[in-house]
Amino acid sequence: MPIYAYRCGSCGFEKDVLQKMSDAPLTVCPECKAETFTKQLTAPGFQLKGSGWYATDFKGDAKAAPKSDNPPPCQGGTGSCACN
Repeated sequence: MPIYAYRCGSCGFEKDVLQKMSDAPLTVCPECKAETFTKQLTAPGFQLKGSGWYATDFKGDAKAAPKSDNPPPCQGGTGSCACN
């Protein structure tokens, strides 16, 4: 379950709340009882570490062929080649 940060617009009270994604957002401040308690935008709390997806799937390979500035030749007139 995610942890949501809430803040009261009236008194400034802040609280982190563990809620299901399907739960309705809280609106009543537990401190001053005003209906100005809203969710805050916060940074995600996870990091990608180790030799995971980036190193194995997307990282450039030193053995790969060097990039060329020349486009590939036409492949038999099927496609958007303008060399006819």
